[in-house]
Amino acid sequence: MRMLHTMLRVGDLQRSINFYTEVMGMSLLRQKDYPKGEFTLAFLGYGDEADHTVLELTYNWGVSEYEMGTAYGHIAIEVDDVYQATAQAKEKGCKILREAGPMNAGSTIIAFLEDPDGYPIELIGADHVRT
Repeated sequence: MRMLHTMLRVGDLQRSINFYTEVMGMSLLRQKDYPKGEFTLAFLGYGDEADHTVLELTYNWGVSEYEMGTAYGHIAIEVDDVYQATAQAKEKGCKILREAGPMNAGSTIIAFLEDPDGYPIELIGADHVRT
């Protein structure tokens, strides 16, 4: 078994695709409209779906926003340098929720960004220790 994807519902598909490709550096892997269901799916990631877990963006036609549930946490993305990645995201107009720095209960360097629909994204340094 392996994890295939995480799905987020988005209110403006092109805006979200632009964010995940231009700010987060993902590639748009595939996109398809489903007219009978009135939705569009877009899959993005850092590598081919055969080998990598990807992000599925679901746009339900005519729905421009969603309420953020209290159970949702965040997406975590490993980056080489959290400070640099945060600065680059800020330069591209991304909202920074937490500036880069050590986490509260340890030394791992993290930051939090917000995507166009309000989903938090944690950036974690590539040198973090997996426990």
